Amino acid sequence: MIGGLRVRNGEENEMPGRTLRSVLPDAARLRTALPGGAAVRRALSRALSRAVPRDGAKRQAGRRRWTRHILLGVAAVFALGAVLFAVAWALTPIPEGAQKQAVAQGSVIYYRDGKTVLAKQGVNRSNVELAKVPAHVRNAVIAAENRTFYEDTGVSLSGTMRAVWSTVTGRQLQGGSTITQQMVRNYYSGLSQERSVARKFKEIMVALKVDQSKSKDWVLQQYLNTIYFGRGAWGIEAASQAYFGKNVGELSVAEGAYLAAVIQQPSRYADPKGADLAAATERWQWVIDAMVQTGALGEQQAARQKFPELAEVKSTLAPKGQVNYMLDQVRAELNRRGYTDEDINQGGLKVITTFDKKLMAAAEKAVTSVLPDGTPKQVRTGLAAVDPATGEVVAFYGGRYKSSQYDNAFSAKVQAGSTFKPYTLAAALESGLPLSTRVNGNSPMRVASTPIPNSGGTSYGMINLVSATQHSVNTAFVDLGQRIGLDKVAELAEKVGIPAEQIDPHKDAATFPLGVASVSAVQQASGFSAFANNGTYHAAHVIRSVTDASGRKVKISEPGVRAFGEQTAADATYAMEQVVRAGTGTAARLYDRPVAGKTGTTDDSGAVWFAGYTPQLSTAVNMFRDDNETVTVPGYGALYGGTLPARIWQAFMAEAMRDKPVKEFPEPSEYGWGGYWDDGDDGGWDGGYDDDRPVVPDPEPTDEGPVDPVPTPPEISQGPGPGEGEDEGEETVPDTPDDEPESPPDSPETVPTEQGPDTDIRPAA
Repeated sequence: MIGGLRVRNGEENEMPGRTLRSVLPDAARLRTALPGGAAVRRALSRALSRAVPRDGAKRQAGRRRWTRHILLGVAAVFALGAVLFAVAWALTPIPEGAQKQAVAQGSVIYYRDGKTVLAKQGVNRSNVELAKVPAHVRNAVIAAENRTFYEDTGVSLSGTMRAVWSTVTGRQLQGGSTITQQMVRNYYSGLSQERSVARKFKEIMVALKVDQSKSKDWVLQQYLNTIYFGRGAWGIEAASQAYFGKNVGELSVAEGAYLAAVIQQPSRYADPKGADLAAATERWQWVIDAMVQTGALGEQQAARQKFPELAEVKSTLAPKGQVNYMLDQVRAELNRRGYTDEDINQGGLKVITTFDKKLMAAAEKAVTSVLPDGTPKQVRTGLAAVDPATGEVVAFYGGRYKSSQYDNAFSAKVQAGSTFKPYTLAAALESGLPLSTRVNGNSPMRVASTPIPNSGGTSYGMINLVSATQHSVNTAFVDLGQRIGLDKVAELAEKVGIPAEQIDPHKDAATFPLGVASVSAVQQASGFSAFANNGTYHAAHVIRSVTDASGRKVKISEPGVRAFGEQTAADATYAMEQVVRAGTGTAARLYDRPVAGKTGTTDDSGAVWFAGYTPQLSTAVNMFRDDNETVTVPGYGALYGGTLPARIWQAFMAEAMRDKPVKEFPEPSEYGWGGYWDDGDDGGWDGGYDDDRPVVPDPEPTDEGPVDPVPTPPEISQGPGPGEGEDEGEETVPDTPDDEPESPPDSPETVPTEQGPDTDIRPAA
């Protein structure tokens, strides 16, 4: 026992009441004070050496053990990773060949039978050696896509991190894949475009091997020849032609920078307008700035660059003739239905259109065979035929593609003229007015102090709706529009597919029922199809089905929408039958079956129409000039709807209805007369009509003065009267010069009239 510390056989223990630390000073003094007590001194020394650090040593030992475990674990992971990498390296060879057509899979477009090929969507590519690509073009692509291209190993970890950061922050940074990775993905077979960990890992392995086995210039050349640039252009050479109409070697710095910018979003920047143009400009400027940052462009040179002028987009689906117009519409509808240009150009789509090959040929023949030699080149003709039961556009004639890529059937919109009157008639019938309703056919009629005369000032007195339609009496339809309300006319026109933006500027004018709104041939054929289909409307479309590369087929159809009642359709059809039997449209007769239709002639014959239908097919024909002048043809003079348009319609429909079963229209609720009058002459028909069905007689002109129509509500503004010039407030649209065929050739929006010996009225000069 030494100072409270028991020492025995080299062991020490703490005594009760005293801690070891408290006795250490005493023990140290005893140790030095014990002469010759070697054993005791050794025991004390051991006790002193262990007393203070004992707890800390335990902690240090624990940390050393954990450190060893962690290091061993990390080493094991690295070892395992190295083994796996070595295995993957050995098992992932560079693919032997390139993908077929360098991953591009063309689409095939078919006629409606699904067997006859309309066109093949090929790949627009022209390979070029890297030496022929200007340095500033190469540098622009590198600055935009992979600035470390010549220094990295083919795979960039920082690039992957940039992609993540770009996604999180929304900032415009370089993509996550290097040029080598993109080239590998697009060029070699066995690497799909799917987004998966396995595919990405394989891509990285191949990119690393390619970087070791191929030169950087070789990689860049393959990349520039395989990447998609939009506008159907694959590779830098095709892109140069598509965007700037020149070889790649002729590209300027600004043009090369734009092609580099396009790579990021080729569909969006292919033909940018509005917000897309602003985004494209921003992206282009970003590439210019990136070239400065990489040293490829000096600051002063960069400051001199201006956004380049892009060439007009040319269709890559354009073999010849009307096929160009067909494929333009196919592409446009595919885009509207969510298929991108990339899908069309490389998605391997099988697209079945609504176009009937024989009827397309018949449409072109009808136009070219009826129009006489010497027809001025400024005169344009459009034709469209729609299946009433489906809304499918089975045929059309768009014009001469070599002269103008702006088609006359879908794109061109001109005043509807009196072909708009059936919508007013249907609106009145829907409002409860019968065909026997009497309306004011006298001339002139004044609405809000605006005189609206008939041709030559002829007055027809109070006439029924059948006679008003048969002879296309302007004042009668103005009166009818005022009676039922113009809003009802506009509402019905929208229900049969006339867009509101084409109607709204005119729907408050008293002359609205006379067809001051502009429409296309397809829109009129589609609108009249609702009459043929018992009041049910199907929107016009040009695609029946789309099958993708995996075999997934999407059938396309437009649902039927009730535009007006079945009886309204039957009554309106009966009134329009009289137009063809003994009215303004007799030139459109088909002698083996019933026909209903309506002529249309705008002021000064700026546009002339015939729109009509059988129960199986609705067709509209229009003629106009691209300079908005009077439509004149040698031997005919100024045209009317009942002349060449009706003859073209008849020529087409005679062929289209050949060998088709004869179907009758439904009976009307009445014929417009309290007692029937029949002179025994059925107008030469040899079939298709009930002999007991009365022929509506021509109304006798009267010298009675004009009868005031139902007063117009003061909030409704009235349009100009017929024959008024531009100085008097005539609504006009800019003329379209002949050398600018891409602009819509809308005609001046004045009061449409029916004119000529086979029509009933013409505005006062």
